[in-house]
Amino acid sequence: MVQGQTPVEANDGLTTRQRRNRPLVIVHSGAGKGKSTAAFGLALRGWNQGWSIGVFQFVKSAKWRIGEQAALEALDRVHRETGEGGPIEWHKMGSGWSWSRKAGSEDDHAAAAREGWAEIKRRLQQQTHGLYVLDEFTYVLKWGWVDVDDVVRTLKERDGFQHVVITGRDPHPKLLEIADLATEMTKIAHPFDQGQKGQKGIEW
Repeated sequence: MVQGQTPVEANDGLTTRQRRNRPLVIVHSGAGKGKSTAAFGLALRGWNQGWSIGVFQFVKSAKWRIGEQAALEALDRVHRETGEGGPIEWHKMGSGWSWSRKAGSEDDHAAAAREGWAEIKRRLQQQTHGLYVLDEFTYVLKWGWVDVDDVVRTLKERDGFQHVVITGRDPHPKLLEIADLATEMTKIAHPFDQGQKGQKGIEW
């Protein structure tokens, strides 16, 4: 494909400027590595554009501090101290969301997932962020913890300039139907298959 050229002509009645400023629903799925990594890469780009970034991790333990979290929180400090870039919030469900600090247990996970989605819905209604990263959100839909029809309806009806990136394996078909950009990471090889455990700088 020629750089800057699309393979089809758009027939949506929008101008080029309007189309370039259209908020997207993005889904990163598949068995291969790189789903969250790609989403956090978009967060870096969004920060550089001055967007407000909201990261919501739906499965990982709150005790596990990954490298992207440290880096993005450092960029949030840069924003607060210099005005460069945009603000960044990072919230984890694992042992209670950052805003509630509740002690979590296995029995609480479904309720915590619903609480997290309710907060995201409030923020979408208030147009709080330019980019939302819903990390591992496909799993809570697959497990029935959050209603997929509510998610689809909310994302389709959101106002303003709000990109939403969702990561995780086995995305619900209804989610893929509304995705503007969907990428499946296909595993060709992985160190885990050779018995090698995670490495610093690669997995966290």
